[in-house]
Amino acid sequence: MARLPGIDAPEQVVCHVDMDCFYAACERLRDPALDGEPVVVGMGYETGETHGAVATASYEAREHGVESAMSITEALERLPRRAGDGTDTGGPTGVYRPVDMDFYKAVSEDVRSVLSRTAETLRNVSIDEAYLDLGELEWSDAAAFGRSLKHEIESEAGVVASVGIAPDMTTAKLASDTDKPDGLVVVEPDDVRSFLAPIPVAELHGVGPVTASELREMGFETAGDIAAAEASVFADAFGKRGRALHAQARGEDDRTVEPRGDPKSISSESAFAEATADSDRKRAQIETLARDVAERATAKNALYRTIGIKIVEPPFDVHTRSQSLSGPVDDPELVERTAIELLAEFESEHVRKLGVRLSNLSFDAREQATITRWDTGEGEPDLDRRWGRTAGGQARLSRFE
Repeated sequence: MARLPGIDAPEQVVCHVDMDCFYAACERLRDPALDGEPVVVGMGYETGETHGAVATASYEAREHGVESAMSITEALERLPRRAGDGTDTGGPTGVYRPVDMDFYKAVSEDVRSVLSRTAETLRNVSIDEAYLDLGELEWSDAAAFGRSLKHEIESEAGVVASVGIAPDMTTAKLASDTDKPDGLVVVEPDDVRSFLAPIPVAELHGVGPVTASELREMGFETAGDIAAAEASVFADAFGKRGRALHAQARGEDDRTVEPRGDPKSISSESAFAEATADSDRKRAQIETLARDVAERATAKNALYRTIGIKIVEPPFDVHTRSQSLSGPVDDPELVERTAIELLAEFESEHVRKLGVRLSNLSFDAREQATITRWDTGEGEPDLDRRWGRTAGGQARLSRFE
C-alpha cells in the first residue's frame, strides 16, 4: 500500500462511522410518521420553559435555518412548533421532541454491536461516532466493505450512517462528512492530498468561526491553500495548534485507532429475519448470544457483575432486563442460565431482535464471586436473593445503563 511521502506511520485502513442526525433518526425510528418531516430534538420548547437549546436538527429542519446548539428561542422563530391538533399556521412548522437519552443509548448499543463484530479495534468517540481499524483490508475492497457496513447498521439498528474510509483518522473523518447524509467516501493513500485540497478551512477539524475568519483574512480559503504554505506561517499565527492544522491539511496524521480505556460492557445482538414468537427459536438465539459474550469476556480477562438481555419488539420497542450479582464472576454457564431466565418474561411475545450484555466489568485480579455464595443449602441458587425480590415477591429488574 502506498503512503504519502514524509509520513513515518504504520500502514492502516481507517473507517470513520458517523450517524446522520442521530437523535432525530432515533425519533423517526420510534415514530415512522416523522419520516421526511422537519424534526428538532432539544429542550426548552415546552410550555412554561424559556431556556434551552437544540441538540439535533434533521436535514429538513436545517433547510429552515435550525442548527445544533442554537437557542431554542431562535429555533422556534425560524421554524415554529407544529400544533398538536394539526392547525394550519400558514407557514412551515417543525416537530419538536424532548431528548430521550436512554432510548438513544439503546439504539447506539445496536450500532456498536455491529461495529464491534466488524473490526477487532474500535474507538468509540461519542454516542453516534466511532473509528474502526480495518487491519489488512485491501483498498480494492474498501467500497464494498463500506456498503456492507452501512447496510448492516441500517438493517440491525434502523438508522443511517455516513462512512469515510482513508489511511488516517483525520482524513477518514473528513471523508464521512463529505457526502452526508447516507454517504460513503473512500480516499486511497495516493488521493489524500487531492481529496483534501478543495475542503473549505471552516470544515477542518478544530477550526471554529473565529479561526476560519482569521485564515481567510490571511488568504487561506481551502485545505489546499494551507498545505501549499510553510508550516511556520501557521505556527507563528496559532502556535502548536497551527502546526497541527498544517499537518491536517496535508493528510499527515500518524495516530492509530486505539480503544479508550477498558470497555464498560460487552454485548452481542442478533436480529431475526422476521419477528417471531417461537419460544424455541428465541431460547436458542439467546443461548448463542450468551456463549458469545461470555467467551469474549474471558478472552479480555474481564469479570462481570451484571448480566442483562435486550428484547426488541416490532416495530422498535426496546426492553431491557438485567440481574446484578453479589460480586464479579467469569461464569459462562451462569450467563446462559440467567439470560434464559430473564427471557422468560417475553416467552409469548413477538421479537425482532435479542441481545445479551455483560456490564459492571472488572479487569483487576480480585477473587471472583462463585455461585456457592447464593446457595440455599440444597444445591440450587436462591432466586429470591439473586433477583433481589422485595417483600411482596416482585422482582426488581433493572434497565441497562
